[in-house]
Amino acid sequence: MVEMASTSIKSNVSIELSTPIESNTAESVFGAPARPGGRRVSRWVWAAFGFVAFGVSMAGVVLPFIPTTPFLLVAAFCFARSSERLNTWFKSTKLYKRVLEGYVQKRSMTPKAKLTILVPVTILLGVGFALMSNVPVGRIAVAVVWACHVVYFGFMVKTDKGE
Repeated sequence: MVEMASTSIKSNVSIELSTPIESNTAESVFGAPARPGGRRVSRWVWAAFGFVAFGVSMAGVVLPFIPTTPFLLVAAFCFARSSERLNTWFKSTKLYKRVLEGYVQKRSMTPKAKLTILVPVTILLGVGFALMSNVPVGRIAVAVVWACHVVYFGFMVKTDKGE
């Protein structure tokens, strides 16, 4: 499935280039004909998932039991795969700038940003831990998740003392 490129000159002389051009179509990769608009559909799907995740993260700003940051990270992932225009729009939102921009640029977080993440997570996981009084395996799982959050944000993410 390698094609040879040819160039036609006005005197009807055809020149064959010795460098093969490989196409990255579904036919060349999978041996089946490509579906028309397949890439466009996947971009729409990524955009749809991005808007859903962004909407849930916006709800998390108002509702304390919905975490904002994980859904915002999912939205960033989805918008980056959907289109450059949506990715640029997403990065210009106040929510992105307030929650993620500092971490993306500096790979560090202020103590306030770390607490903004850890306090709601601790409260939510504490409620889950309390409600699982009859499920010891669930309590262990919740405790491990909480400990991982504390270790990650406390020791692995650099602290930016600039604010």
